[in-house]
Amino acid sequence: MKLYQALRNVGKFRTVFDFGGRDVAHWFPGHMAKGLKQMKANLKNVDCIIEIHDARIPFSGRNPLFQETLDVRPHLLILNKMDLADMSHQQRIRKRLLKNGVTNVLFTDCLKQRDDNIKKLVPMVMEIIENKPRFNRDENTDYCLMVIGVPNVGKSSLINSLRRTNLKKGRASRVGGEPGITKAVLTKIQVCERPIMHLLDTPGVLAPRIESVETGMKLALCGNILDHLVGEDIIADYLLYSLNRLEKFSYVEKYGLQEPSDDINHVLKRIAVKLGKTQRVKAITGVGNITVIVPNYTAAAYDFIRSFRKGELGQVMLD
Repeated sequence: MKLYQALRNVGKFRTVFDFGGRDVAHWFPGHMAKGLKQMKANLKNVDCIIEIHDARIPFSGRNPLFQETLDVRPHLLILNKMDLADMSHQQRIRKRLLKNGVTNVLFTDCLKQRDDNIKKLVPMVMEIIENKPRFNRDENTDYCLMVIGVPNVGKSSLINSLRRTNLKKGRASRVGGEPGITKAVLTKIQVCERPIMHLLDTPGVLAPRIESVETGMKLALCGNILDHLVGEDIIADYLLYSLNRLEKFSYVEKYGLQEPSDDINHVLKRIAVKLGKTQRVKAITGVGNITVIVPNYTAAAYDFIRSFRKGELGQVMLD
């Protein structure tokens, strides 16, 4: 579909998303508070904090508790999953982060077998550490870093990528496609030989109070909150709203729609038909119960969300 055809519908799209009075208070699992407490206890052994966040939401959802409790150490912000982000906004992001006092920023794609930006990490960390006092660790010749972030942004993938790049070794930290894989601060994992450098992997920690429902929806869309806590239907609807707002219409061709739509039920029905995702349900009629085949909207929503997270619906910047 040509862009001008898609843009004919832009005026029909929603300009505001209806969150329906949702409360995000229950999106904070109990193990996260324990994880933050363990991080604080390990600070005395740490030379530098590596905060990792999703490049598609460089501002939304960064946990303010990290700044309040862990910012006593030198700090490097890694914006991961850059392959899924619209990188034409990179300069704007850097300027805004600089205004907020974040001076050390690195964009990465940790799942890539060879990411040149990963090679820059150790030299950047060394430069950051050398320009700051090492507190009670002056006598140590090895370095210890703590990697922190909200769930499912790629902390374990970063550790594995560093080991692959610097040590030519394989996976040391478990990687999962959903938030909550790492539940406790792990033992030190070596990521570099010269200099000797270890990383502490930590559980993903969300802020106890997410600043707004929209921020929570962005986190959910990027897979930082378990889908069932929010609901696949509402995540899919927010995804459709976001794609239309950003004029990203590749879903039209992918799922065989005739034109962009702002109606999530229409889109999910088309997805279900296209993918053959149906379900049998019993219907009560005047002549008795009959079984009918209807589109499986939940399965369609799941496919729609997964396609976005895999980058199949285009590169986006949600902030």
